[in-house]
Amino acid sequence: MNILEIYKFLDKLSPFELQESWDNSGLLIGEFSQDIQQIALSIDIDEALIDSLKKDTLLITHHPIIFGGLKQLEFSKYPANLIKKMIQKNISNIAMHTNFDQTHLNNYVAEEVLGYKIIKKDGFVAYLEINEDFDTFTKKVSRAFGLPHAKCVKCSEIVKIAALTTGSGCSLMKSIQADCFLTGDVKYHDAMEAKSINLSLIDIGHYESEHFFAQIMLKHLKNLGLEVIIASSKNPFTYI
Repeated sequence: MNILEIYKFLDKLSPFELQESWDNSGLLIGEFSQDIQQIALSIDIDEALIDSLKKDTLLITHHPIIFGGLKQLEFSKYPANLIKKMIQKNISNIAMHTNFDQTHLNNYVAEEVLGYKIIKKDGFVAYLEINEDFDTFTKKVSRAFGLPHAKCVKCSEIVKIAALTTGSGCSLMKSIQADCFLTGDVKYHDAMEAKSINLSLIDIGHYESEHFFAQIMLKHLKNLGLEVIIASSKNPFTYI
């Protein structure tokens, strides 16, 4: 099977045209005519992951390794250092980022990871009916994502409705219509803004909330007749 055939399958699963204008999903490294024997799945790309892969592998990732304006390939710097190793091993890459967030990832995390039904979807935001004590809900969320501690902004004792956006979603705060917002990469000024608009926040981590990408994709790709493996990159953060 060549990359073009796989690309068309992925496009039906989660259309690339759904990606945001600033995103860079699609075929990033490789050529459509290349024949593929193995597919590897990962949220990101790191050196250890590349070293572990066979030559001629198609690597399908959630995050694009080429993001924004790439003006040079200086091989001592990121991401050129990783791209060089990929080219040397003839490893191709397709990224499925914001399109997959909208069609699959947020739904899976809400229903399969957290165990709540979605009562409304609004683009990247899934709304869940909770009706639980804030502290109880927060501990449940922490366990679901394997977080060593809960970083949160508590604005009320009860969570009736929660909103969820995996990855980094604080730019959406002003549009959230809920008691509590679950997202990753919460910064200090995000917390201050949330306090000012009485919106509780729970930081669910970027890697922690999106590494499910590989297992979701595996379910859809296992019937293609190719070897498909999960070979995920490691969380760059260490909790001590």
